[in-house]
Amino acid sequence: MRQDPGDRIRPARKAVIFNMIVRKYRSEDLSEILKLFYDTVHSVCKADYTLAQLDAWAPAAPDTERWRASLEKHYALVALADGAIAGFGDIDETGYLDRLYVHKDRIRRGVGGALLTKLENAFPVTEITTHASITAKPFFEAKGYVAIREQQVERRGVTMTNFVMKKSLEPLIY
Repeated sequence: MRQDPGDRIRPARKAVIFNMIVRKYRSEDLSEILKLFYDTVHSVCKADYTLAQLDAWAPAAPDTERWRASLEKHYALVALADGAIAGFGDIDETGYLDRLYVHKDRIRRGVGGALLTKLENAFPVTEITTHASITAKPFFEAKGYVAIREQQVERRGVTMTNFVMKKSLEPLIY
């Protein structure tokens, strides 16, 4: 007897379990971070931005010295999973969250949330500000951020949309 297609049980999604360590950025992480950034922006954000915008945002040949200087100036963290960088982020002492990126194959697995929590608690500030992409906006909203305004920014002569977002924090006692 044939089974009715409506009676089929769909297999459950496999849970991917991995060990994750969050640590401070090291200069030797830079090349892997740059690859993660390029790959993630060009795959995860392609539904929200044009190819020209993606190329301007994450060029194939980034300014490595500018990246190095920025990551070293800020409080920067990397998340390691299975021996590779699964995500990274950085924040400055004013509470400006400059970057938060997760490897395209590690999206929605807690990497971004783990990094964000540690970055939000890095400095005794009462507010965090970030400029979130169209793609990242729902993630930040789910974490308590509010879109203050939509804006058009220019990268390498190309205009694209992002959102100024803020989150109020309870004051920390240090």
